[in-house]
Formats: sequence, structure tokens, C-alpha cells
Amino acid sequence: MILSCNNISKSFGIDTIIKDCSFNIEEHEKTAIVGPNGAGKSTLLKIIVGELRADSGLVTLAKDTTLGYLAQHQNLSSDSTIYDELLLVKQDIIDMEQRIRDMEQEMQHLSGDALESLLNQYTRLNHEFELQNGYAYKSEITGVLKGLGFTEDDFSLQVNTLSGGQKTRVALGKLLLSNPDIILLDEPTNHLDMESIRWLENYLLGYKGSVIIVAHDRYFLDKIVTKVVEIDNGTTTVFSGNYTAYAEKKKILRNMQLKEYLNQQRDIKHQEEVITKLKQFNREKSIKRAESREKMLDRIDRVEKPAELNDKMHITLNPQVVSGNDVLHVEHLSKQFDGNVLFNDISFDIQRGERVAIIGNNGTGKTTMLKIINGLIPSDSGSIRLGAKVTIGYYDQEQQVLDPDKTLFEEIQDAYPDLNNTQIRNTLAAFLFTNDDVFKYIRDLSGGERGRVSLAKLMLSNANFLILDEPTNHLDMVSKEILENALNNYTGTVLYVSHDRYFINTTATRIIELTNQLTVNYIGNYDYYLDKKDALTAAALKDATPIVQKASASSQPAAASNTKADWKLSREQQNLRRKQENELKKTEQRISEIEERIESLDNESALPEVCNDSAKLLQLHKERTTLSEELETLYERWEELSEALE
Repeated sequence: MILSCNNISKSFGIDTIIKDCSFNIEEHEKTAIVGPNGAGKSTLLKIIVGELRADSGLVTLAKDTTLGYLAQHQNLSSDSTIYDELLLVKQDIIDMEQRIRDMEQEMQHLSGDALESLLNQYTRLNHEFELQNGYAYKSEITGVLKGLGFTEDDFSLQVNTLSGGQKTRVALGKLLLSNPDIILLDEPTNHLDMESIRWLENYLLGYKGSVIIVAHDRYFLDKIVTKVVEIDNGTTTVFSGNYTAYAEKKKILRNMQLKEYLNQQRDIKHQEEVITKLKQFNREKSIKRAESREKMLDRIDRVEKPAELNDKMHITLNPQVVSGNDVLHVEHLSKQFDGNVLFNDISFDIQRGERVAIIGNNGTGKTTMLKIINGLIPSDSGSIRLGAKVTIGYYDQEQQVLDPDKTLFEEIQDAYPDLNNTQIRNTLAAFLFTNDDVFKYIRDLSGGERGRVSLAKLMLSNANFLILDEPTNHLDMVSKEILENALNNYTGTVLYVSHDRYFINTTATRIIELTNQLTVNYIGNYDYYLDKKDALTAAALKDATPIVQKASASSQPAAASNTKADWKLSREQQNLRRKQENELKKTEQRISEIEERIESLDNESALPEVCNDSAKLLQLHKERTTLSEELETLYERWEELSEALE
């Protein structure tokens, strides 16, 4: 054991954030701390590193254990360049290297015992230098900087001129190079693109020390951690396994707790009914029996009802108007800013029912493309055509569509004046805004709360083509899962930009990657993308090489040839899959209708007036038999479709 937290408690005012939190961290262990927004995850990290004092409890570290901590927000202030700032971490090695060079100079002027003594020191120091990877520290710094998304041209930038996200990446680089026994990371992936996140995953997987991570990136946690510490309503629970294992165990535990609670409530209700009946008899013996049962009820150790999950946030996204099969046609689209080409001559189509994710490194133009499609900014060249009866619903990651001077209620009321007060309140309640919450001003909301308001407006829009820019930003894990379920059940079309790989893996039916100013198409989710990335990217670059080389000076057609063979095959596969998905939905709907009708027939057959009517009974029996045969066929078809889609 390298770290122990024993009965840690922390309150702010009258609010208890953490209560009797206890867990251990072993050497080399990778641990996640999870919980809803505001649960106290960052607070716990600060207590461990000593930035905050716990109200009670004890944090114990093994002897000589070193800690390294990355906070969410960095305020680095330095006139040094990025490279020199990271070089400071290796100052002890630099000093050692200088001492070795000085010894080499001294040895030229010594002889006899003095030379032998210095030679022994030199040998020991050289050995220590090798142990600390002294001969490779410069390449180590370069590797970390490139891994975190900096180019060699960036190395000479002054730290004081960097953005907040860049400063966070510099701070993360310094932390990794310092090589502490325990690394504590608070949302380390917030300012990293997908390539950098994958690099960090591999770095942490190979890290010899222990790692404690607070993150909303479920894919990241699944790859790295082997233990999850959950903080929920102040209570701490420890689970073994990665995030997916934790989520499954959590669901099972909650179902068991809920079942135990409901069973006890049923027994209590039964006892209360018996007690009431006994008292109604109004006899001495029955009253004594009632009093005895009341005493027994008072002694029962009541099971607490499990805390309500945010699954009351039911998001329903059903378009009233069905669009045509061709939803979006993008042809020869190009865009550059200040001579920097984001994408050049790209083309793609989106069909009804698709859920398409646009991915790519920071600065490749993903958000720009969504804004062009939504008509917010112009393209430099190319055309965009929407299909028949297509209505766009746009979710802006910066929530610029919200008026900061309005209350939540006013924001919905002004956007949808036909809604009455009850409908507005019900809509906001579906997104966890209840009671006086509806009168909060937009400007006073957190990022996650603003995101929920934007999603509420999107739900009311009845759009059949959703364009979403980073929809999971600032959402806690439960809210993300609810949004995933809503999109997966959505009958319209979705185009979105996201860095959330778990979200992409769960919702996307197709991925378009922006890379090298062109697009590469993948018919599948994120796992499929990882499997095919190298092969399809190489093929796309080979097809488009001449165009990429002339991208800044030419507008020759290029993207139409991007992975044509793959696209043709994938298009057929996608059409087949879409047909199967539609048939599966219709099959499930028909199964539900028949099961309800059979239940209705059984209830009708049990009625006294029907039991004595043989003709009516025969009619009901025939209908039930026909429906049962159809139901059996539907069950078989449902199994076939489910297996095919899997």
C-alpha cells in the first residue's frame, strides 16, 4: 500500500461534500475517482495533495512517496519557452551532466591517488546518470511534447503567450517528466485531441508509479484503470475493474437495493393494512394484536430507498416530419483562415437515419464545417444542399444560442410561445430543472446546466436533422448515457462533432475523419475506426496526394476520390443495416401491440358475462390463437435481426 485515505470528511458550510471516505492505493495501481458533477472528486484530490484540509480523517503516504498533481485549471506564468519550461524538470540531470563534464576536464590535470579518487567518483556519477536516463532526457522531453500535441515549431513559444489549454498541456508534460510515485490527474483529457489522448493512455499504461484520475472520458478510463472509487451523495464505494465493469456492478447493486426496498415496503404496507383491520374489529383481543404488530413495525430496520438516478431526465427526440432519404449533400467544400487551409475540396453525403460523427485533431476545421452546413459562416468554395423536408436543429458547444439575460423559463417561453406554463415546466423538469431552478438566469448557470437548457430547446424543435457540436461537454456520466440512449432511439438523422470516444463508440453508425485537409470515411463506430484507420487513411492519402500537395494554391477536385471503393461497398452495407434497423423497430412495435392485445383478450375472456357466452369465447379464442402464431413468428424474426445487427 502506497496511499491510504481513512474516514475523510469535508463540508462547505452546511453542505457535506465527502463523508467518511476510505480507500487504499497500491503500488503501480491505476484508479479512477468518479461521481456526479459537484460530488467532491476534485476536493478529494486537493485533500490528498494537501491543498485543502479535511474536517476529519487521515491521509497516509508510504515513506518517501512523492506526489505529482495536475489541477483542472493552470495559471502558469513564465517567460521561458515551452521547451525550456520542461527542461527545468530535468535540472538535476543537467547539473549532473555538467559535473561529469567538469570531472573530465579535471582528470586531464591529475595523476596518482587524486586521479584514482576522482575516477571513482566519475564512475559512480556516470552510473547514476545512466540510471536516471541522462543520455536520453532531451529526446524524452521532445517525445512528451509531441505526444501532447505540440509541434517542433511550438517548442520556442513563450509560456506567457499560450492559451489556458496549452498551459495545461505544458503543466501535464512537466508532471509526467517529473516521474512521481503517485500521479493525480484532474480531467487530463479536457485539452487534448484524440491522438494526444491515445498517446497519454499508452504513457500511463506503461507508467511504473501509481495513477489516480478524475475524468469524464469513459473510454479513457476503460483503457487505463483497474479500480474505481465512486463518490455519490457524500458516500464512497470502491469497485474493482474498469469503468464499464463499475457501471455494470453499480446497476446490479442498485437493482438489488431497490428490490429489497420495494419488498420491505410491500411487507410494511401489508402489516399496516392488517393493523387497521384489527383496530376496526374494536375488540380487546384484536386491539392488543394490533398494538403488538405496531411495536414490531417500529423495531424494523428500515431499508433506505436508493438515491434517484438522473434517469428521470428522459430526453425524447422524435421529429414530426420525416425527411427525404437524401438529407445532406456536400460537394467540393473548401475553407481556410488567414492562409491556413482547414479542408480542401471535400465531398460527402448523409442519408436519413444515419448518426455520423466528424472527428479529427484540434484545428482541422470540424466545428467550422458544422457552422458552414448550418449557414452560420460561408465556405470559400463548394456547395451544400439539404434534402427534401429537412429541418435542422443545431446544438452549439458555446451555447451562443442562449440569451444570458433571460431566465430558463423565459428562454423556453420566448422560443416556443405556444407552450403553456405547465408544458414549459415539464420540459425543464425533464432536464433536471425543477421548482425555483426555472427562474435562474442563463448567465448564472454552469457549463453543464447551459448544455441541458440547449438540449431542452433542441428537444422542442422537432427537427429531423440534428447538428451537434461537442454535445457531451460538461455533462456528467449519467447525463451522457441518457443522451446516448435518446440519440440511439432517434428516428431522424444526426451529424455531430465530439472528442468523447465512448459516446462516439455508442452512438455513431459512421465516422468521417478530417485529416490532411481531406476526409476519410468509416462505416462503423469508434472501435471499427481504430481497426481500419491505418489502411483507409493510407489509401485516402494515396488517392489524394497530388491535391494535398497543392491544397494552398489549387482548388482542383480531390475529395470525390476519397476511398471510393470503400465508400461504394460501405454504402451497400449501410443501406442493408438501415433496412434491418427499421425492420427491427417495426417488429418490436408489432410484438408490443400483439402482447397488449393478447392480454386484453385474456382479461375479456375472464369477464362473467363472457364466460357464459360460448360464441363470444370461441371468437376470442380464435383471435388469440392467430395472434399467438404471429407472435411466435415475430419472435424468431426479432432474434434473426438482432443477431445480424450484432
